[in-house]
Amino acid sequence: MKRLKIYLDTSVISHLDQQDAPEKMAETRKLWERAKTGAFDVVLSNVDFEEILDCSPEKQAVLLEYLAQIQYERVEVNAETLRIADKMVDLGILKQKSYDDCQHIAAAIVSDCDAVISWNFKHIVNHKTMQGVKAVTALEGRSDLLIYTPPTLLGGEDNDE
Repeated sequence: MKRLKIYLDTSVISHLDQQDAPEKMAETRKLWERAKTGAFDVVLSNVDFEEILDCSPEKQAVLLEYLAQIQYERVEVNAETLRIADKMVDLGILKQKSYDDCQHIAAAIVSDCDAVISWNFKHIVNHKTMQGVKAVTALEGRSDLLIYTPPTLLGGEDNDE
């Protein structure tokens, strides 16, 4: 079975060290342990790194240490990515003020990822965005892009069923 190719938005990386959200941090670290084993093909974009650079120097250092633990493909936002991000705004899927989120999703689409993994319920992990992304991938003639939280992706792997 082919490995899933997943795009991690910054909310996932940030939750590796999110002391005020211990449950999400624990779930994210479970995902990270799986990523360290090469269970997924991980994709990050320059948008992830730009957002990490907006964190405090202390948090930046911790997150970059985590990133050094896994293999990932880094993609740069390009003209095609921006065109798809613009289409998401034009179609009313997300607003211009959420343009970074549009770029995360568009980078995943352009990189032929199977899924975006996010903790961003306001802009990414919600029905409206999921339906909008389905429409965009169809309009673009691309494969469906799934949107999951870390525990949804792992799907209860820890269960003994």
